[in-house]
Amino acid sequence: MLTLRAARPGDEVLVTKITGEGAVKRRIMDMGITKGVRVQVRKVAPLGDPVEVTVRGYELSLRKADAEMVEVQPL
Repeated sequence: MLTLRAARPGDEVLVTKITGEGAVKRRIMDMGITKGVRVQVRKVAPLGDPVEVTVRGYELSLRKADAEMVEVQPL
């Protein structure tokens, strides 16, 4: 199982599942990260937090705890 947190800058991945529950899962989905969407990892901060990604044509920064909840597969 690969998560968005483990993806490296330049990787393009496909979201396969969002773990987590309740408000946290809803917040991730409201940001446009849903099953089947392509995500490109743009940057990762030196200490790993936050992760900057491009999703649905816009750039988004995620905390590493949130990125850990997004399961992906490489394209």
